[in-house]
Amino acid sequence: MSKQLLAWCKLARRLHLWLGLSLGMFFVILCLSGAALVYYPQIDTWLHPELANAAQQPCDYNTALKTLRMQYPDKLGPWRFEVTPEQQFIPARYYNPQETQGQDFAPMMVWLSADGSTLLRQSFWGDYLVTWLYNLHFTLLLGSTGTIIVGYLGIGSALLLLTGLVAWWPKSGFWLRQLRFKRRAALLGRMYDWHKTIGLVMLLPLFILTSTGAMLALPKETNGLLGWALGKVESAARPAPQLTFSNPQISVTQAVKIAQTQLPKARLAWIETPSVNQGYYRLRMQVSDDKSTRFPNSYIDINPRSGEVVKVFDLRQQGISNQIKNWLHPLHNGSVGGLSLKVLWIIASLASLGLAWLGWYRYYLRKNTAKKDRKK
Repeated sequence: MSKQLLAWCKLARRLHLWLGLSLGMFFVILCLSGAALVYYPQIDTWLHPELANAAQQPCDYNTALKTLRMQYPDKLGPWRFEVTPEQQFIPARYYNPQETQGQDFAPMMVWLSADGSTLLRQSFWGDYLVTWLYNLHFTLLLGSTGTIIVGYLGIGSALLLLTGLVAWWPKSGFWLRQLRFKRRAALLGRMYDWHKTIGLVMLLPLFILTSTGAMLALPKETNGLLGWALGKVESAARPAPQLTFSNPQISVTQAVKIAQTQLPKARLAWIETPSVNQGYYRLRMQVSDDKSTRFPNSYIDINPRSGEVVKVFDLRQQGISNQIKNWLHPLHNGSVGGLSLKVLWIIASLASLGLAWLGWYRYYLRKNTAKKDRKK
């Protein structure tokens, strides 16, 4: 090994140590909260029997909107319906309600029966377990400022992993020796072997999780980087100016049918209604090349008076930057790889706790040993 490489390895060991001591706790918190969120819609349903026991039938979004307008007459703005594959109930969101004004993100969350006639549950984002965990994971419970902090913690965590790899990097011809466990009598040595082995096995999954997490938490910086390297990231901006009307003539079902004529093979994921007297229908759809299942990236805006298609944003017609950005969320939550990738992500996230504990405890033992040696 050259002197230059030795110097890099020595620097990497110092950086790895101090990044681990300073960021390790946040790294573990983000990983463990992320592991809990891999199946967060399913966990939330399981925790609420009124949802888990709901009857499965075709969803009626027209009736659901009428029920919401009647039950919440002060909520005059748009409602968003999630189109779930189970068709067991209808999740709905009302953004920026009066009750949570001043909070960065706290929409009213409502669940209706599949026929749209009955309210099954109501809460606000952040007031129940899975959304509290989501806020912890994405903002450290610090609002929009926390999101920025999480983004840079993600970058720091990625550097923590890379410096660990460089610090371990073996001399030429010593690869097999560096990969196997050594016969060590000392606890410090055995702990090093476990830390090294877990880190090498989980390096790639953890690096993907930390880097995609950082990019999701820092969208402006991500857009700038992708734009500089590969071309501008196009956004699905809403039509302007906002349409005003007295009474909409196009029902939710009719808007869905119109949207399906524009993207006939796409899967409907979200429906946003207009306000009581302003705005457009906006339908969010998953086209064939879209890897994001729950939050796909194609949109259709429809005039609620005439049924005219105002705008179509088809992901397949966008550039490479949009295609890369489309991969971030499904890759980060594991949905792009199905059950096997989700399980791997959970295992990798849990491994972060083992890595942190081994690193911290080994550092503690070394410091204590050094103190004892100085006293002799």
